[in-house]
Amino acid sequence: MHDTEEALFMTVHGIAERLAGQPVPVVMDALARQLPPAPGIAVAELRRIAEEISVGRDPSGL
Repeated sequence: MHDTEEALFMTVHGIAERLAGQPVPVVMDALARQLPPAPGIAVAELRRIAEEISVGRDPSGL
């Protein structure tokens, strides 16, 4: 796995573990602050990830 992709998945996984079940805005804030910069990640994608975490899923696949 590419280093940037691995860093993204690990960050999402960590946020999912800590914030599962939290409101979407709380999760989105954490994603925006903690995700490493990566081209192609749009706000809509962050929201989709945050929504999954908010309902208790770990979208990282880890």
